[in-house]
Amino acid sequence: MSERGKYVVIEGHDGTGKSTQVDMLRARLSGNYIKAISVEEPAGAPIADELRKIIKNGELERDPTTNLLLFTAARRATDIQIIQPALERGEWVVAARNWVSTLAYQGYGEGENLDDIWSMTEQFTGPRYISPDFICVLSLQNEIERTERIGQRGELENPDTFESRGDDFQQDVERGYLEVADQWGIPVIDASGTKAQINDKIWRHIEPLTEAA
Repeated sequence: MSERGKYVVIEGHDGTGKSTQVDMLRARLSGNYIKAISVEEPAGAPIADELRKIIKNGELERDPTTNLLLFTAARRATDIQIIQPALERGEWVVAARNWVSTLAYQGYGEGENLDDIWSMTEQFTGPRYISPDFICVLSLQNEIERTERIGQRGELENPDTFESRGDDFQQDVERGYLEVADQWGIPVIDASGTKAQINDKIWRHIEPLTEAA
């Protein structure tokens, strides 16, 4: 039986470069002969991909609790169908976002009770999901630069449920990430540098985990 893989999460506000860093990290692991897959929540499992379409649709009105339920359903499916099987095969899973995003967006941003978010996540996912082998938060304090990065993806033309929220909401989300990181001892990595510089900072944390791989 192969050794279990590692679960690595890159977190942070939209526009901080999570997807790019996930791709770069997966390639870097491959260069070190470590097989890895990537996921980008709330997508992953087929049903999660469908739920993502609903979640991203800014024209569908719903309350914060409904968002929590939608994210949790997508999260559970991806954890059961994608993440845990890969870890059992000995592969690494590199994820853009996990449930920390829900703490930031639905908790700090939308006002959902943080304990309720924890309780629901604990009930419907497993301990490996809740506690990754490594997690970091990318932080970009320059709001203009963050918005420009989102615009370069062409997504501001059709903003989703959360991108369309005002400055107060965006500030609450960023504050949420930083407070959660502080409370849980999660490394915060400055996302204002080049892609390579940011990746090197992440790799310094990841490299020790590869020694046992």
